[in-house]
This record gives sequence, structure tokens and C-alpha cells, in this order.
Amino acid sequence: MPVYVDREAPKLWRKICTEAFVEISLLGENWKLIFAGLVFQYIHGLAAHGVHYLHRPGPTLQDAGFFLLPELGQDKNYISEAVFTFIFCSFILWTFHPFVFQSKRIYTVLIWCRVFAYLVVSQSLRIVTFYSTQLPGPNYHCREGSKLARLPPPESLLAVLLINFPRGAIYGCGDLIFSSHMIFSLVFVRTYQKYGIRRGIKQFAWLLAVAQSLLIIASRKHYTVDIVVAWYTVNLVVFFVDKKLPELPERSAGSSALPILPLSTREKDGKNKEEHPKLLNGNSMTSPN
Repeated sequence: MPVYVDREAPKLWRKICTEAFVEISLLGENWKLIFAGLVFQYIHGLAAHGVHYLHRPGPTLQDAGFFLLPELGQDKNYISEAVFTFIFCSFILWTFHPFVFQSKRIYTVLIWCRVFAYLVVSQSLRIVTFYSTQLPGPNYHCREGSKLARLPPPESLLAVLLINFPRGAIYGCGDLIFSSHMIFSLVFVRTYQKYGIRRGIKQFAWLLAVAQSLLIIASRKHYTVDIVVAWYTVNLVVFFVDKKLPELPERSAGSSALPILPLSTREKDGKNKEEHPKLLNGNSMTSPN
């Protein structure tokens, strides 16, 4: 086994270096989009923290999901978070699989540009929605009698900008319609549905999304309407964003295979020109059927 690992290590390192060269070139052309998507994640967190100052605890609203699903209780709140963490981490690992695996259809930088486009549009709609109407939070720390249900007026602008991370993100109230966890999960599942290759994983991902929806309601973290609105809003956002953006280039089998012998300078230049220059224009390389 050690001999096998030693022989395979140079191939893996060469594969990682080759992929990194292509991705760094793409990042150089798309860094503004990636950076804007990351900045908006902070803006979304800032907006969610800001609405907590407006939150007023009150009686939990009548909810069909609360009637149908038994309450898990505070001691089992971690279950829905565990499912979300699994979806989140699995998707991130999948987007970086071109660095390791031979079979690949995506470019990491370009797939994240598309994902951030989905997230920004969905989160913008979410911000407008939860600032339009504040509902009394159903979560345990948002109910009447909890010290965390209301925030005192901020002492300074810096206190608002720092959003009391990570406590402010974990114990937020007021940002209900619609669920942020479901935005991320549905965007990730929809993206893998379109660009992934394993049918079994696609089906399993949708089952996880449904399970997470039910667990969020059973944990009383959101009302059922927050989940329902997330399901149709995110799917519509993905549909219309895909209509507006050019299709991502699909990698051919030839472009993903690494040569056994080192490439000459001329061959490297030809390979890079084949993979890289036309990606942003939506032009794809011919893929064998």
C-alpha cells in the first residue's frame, strides 16, 4: 500500500497544480463577482441582525405545521442544524472535486459565480420580505419571557456593524419569511441537480432538503409559511437567473484527462488556450456524446 500511494502522489499533485492554474486564471477574471457575492453575505447577515432590534415577542401564531408535526424540543434542536451542515459541507467539497477527480463537468470558480447569483437574488427578496412584516418568532429564544427575544438599542454604529457574531447569527429573531437555511439548501441542491452526475446523490439531496424542511418546523425555528415560501421562491429564482445568464461551459473528457508525460511549453499554451479564454462568453468546448 505505501508503494501504491507513493506512485500515485505525483499524479495527484500534478492534477491539483494543473487545475489550480486554470482556476486561478478564471478567478483573475471573475474575482469581482466572487467578492461581491461574499460581501453580500455580510450585508444579508447585517440586515438579519438589524431586524432583531424591531422584533417584538408575542404569542406563537397558529400554524398547520406545528399542529401536524410534534415538537422536538430544545434539546433536539441540533438535528436540523446537523442536516444543514452536512448539505453545506458536502456541496462545498463537491465544487472543489475537479482538483482531485478525473471525471468533472464544472469549473469551481464559474460554479460559485452562478451560486452567488442565486443566493444574492434570493437573499435580496428575503430582506425585503422580513422587513415588510415582523412576526413574533416561534423559536424558544424568541418567545415572551426570553432575554434574547429583544435587543436593547445599540450603543454605537460599530455594535450594529459587528452583528454580535457568532451569537447574533445563532440567536437572531424577526428574520422569518423566508428561511435562510432553506435558501442555501435549495440553491445547493438545485445546482447539483443541474451540474452533478450521480443520479442517486441527486435523489438523496432532495430527500435531505425535504427532511430539513420538516425538521426546521418540528424544531419551531420557523413557521410553515417560511418554508413554503422558500421552496417556490428559490426555485423560481434559479429558473429565471438561468434564463438570463449564459450556460456554463461543460468540460469535455479530453480536457479533464492529464497526460502521463510532462507537457512541453507549446502544448501547455495550446491546452490553456483551449480551456480558458472563451469561458466567460458562455462558449463551451465540444463534448463527445
